[in-house]
Amino acid sequence: MTSLGEELSSLVVGVAVITDPSAMEPYRRDRANDPDAGVPLAVVFPESTEDVRAVMRWASERGVPVTPRGAGTGLSGGATAVERGIVLSTERMRAMRVDEVTRTAVVQPGLLNSEVKAAAAAHSLWYPPDPASSEICTIGGNAATNAGGLCCVKYGVTTDYVLGAEVVLADGRAIRLGGPRLKDVAGLSMLKLFVGSEGTLGIITELTLRLLPSPPPARTVVGWFASTEGAASAASEIASRIRPSMLEYMDRTSVNAVEDVLGAGLHRDAAALIVARSDDRHPDGAEAAVMLEAFARHGAFEAFEAADAEEGERFAHARRIAIPAVENLGALLLEDVGVALPRLPELVAGVEEIAGARDVTIAFIAHAGDGNTHPLIVYDPGDPHLTERALLAYGEVMDLAIRLGGTITGEHGVGRLKRPWLVEQVGADVLDVSQRVKNALDPNGILNPGVIFAAGGHRLP
Repeated sequence: MTSLGEELSSLVVGVAVITDPSAMEPYRRDRANDPDAGVPLAVVFPESTEDVRAVMRWASERGVPVTPRGAGTGLSGGATAVERGIVLSTERMRAMRVDEVTRTAVVQPGLLNSEVKAAAAAHSLWYPPDPASSEICTIGGNAATNAGGLCCVKYGVTTDYVLGAEVVLADGRAIRLGGPRLKDVAGLSMLKLFVGSEGTLGIITELTLRLLPSPPPARTVVGWFASTEGAASAASEIASRIRPSMLEYMDRTSVNAVEDVLGAGLHRDAAALIVARSDDRHPDGAEAAVMLEAFARHGAFEAFEAADAEEGERFAHARRIAIPAVENLGALLLEDVGVALPRLPELVAGVEEIAGARDVTIAFIAHAGDGNTHPLIVYDPGDPHLTERALLAYGEVMDLAIRLGGTITGEHGVGRLKRPWLVEQVGADVLDVSQRVKNALDPNGILNPGVIFAAGGHRLP
């Protein structure tokens, strides 16, 4: 008898398919390393919208679940394979064109964020969203999770730059939303519905992205603090007075992890580091002065402006590699909780209290300018007692963020890992309305089951 995997290989003409379990293994999980990942029937590699339509028609007719996947760099279990489902990898969808007149780029989802930036730069244009993982994450994954990054404090997140998209629905229909128009209010705002939907409503096969003129050179300001409270308060004050182009926070654990990698002479004994930037065009550097004043007012024991762009980039690079550096300490449970800026010091203090009470290491980094933080809980999967404490701490950080009026995810998505806390944040009515939208677009629940919504969802009468 022909297996479904073999049937898929023969019927979906022109689409590369692998069914060997060992070859499929790297495609079963994202960086969240979900232990409940299933073994798929097949991994497929479409190269066009028509390829994706063919796969989805096949899957829809047979009720086979489909897990969309970019580069697998997600951190919330959003690309976890389903048992006897299909993993649809967009890594071979890499076409791109830049239009200088409309300042737009039309891209397929498999391109890396850094590749889109480079293509824009070749035309003296700029694609602002800049996740720290820009060298390894795909633009499709960025759109699926509405990714942010280091410059979001001033320039916004992915959705602010998506002008249009082509999306393949669960039944194989392809719809085109928006386009290279800066103003377009015809009909419901469907485009925003799909950006950030984590592949649960449709599969994005093309994006039209808004580009900006290249930014002016940035000035980098660095502050070292003896207390995390002082650093968090300084960040809050800066964000309330000006709009820096970057405002990043690292605690002692993350600084030391980075120093272990770089050996750059970072202050190992400092409680916290803030790296900030201004691309203010005024020659007097007023924004840099505001940041240095705030550092001094909140107890920085050393604060300075980088001597040149090269020195500034060294500090920015230190922040960008913080997560992989902390991964050298052990396995991670990574969160991206966020709060309104006035509550940032409370969140920092609360996470420190949780780390102490649970006797776990939590490295704390943050996009401090917009309140989006990354508590990184370090643990050893081989130590059941430490793992249990780490899991409890993970939930308590979520609870803390909600209690402070914040969010369980600022940019990495709900995925599977954070789904248990979603109803507490958004409420049962919002979740019910969301489920109704899901049921309308994916009535059989085959698109990324278990992500955001319970696997299979519920059926409404």
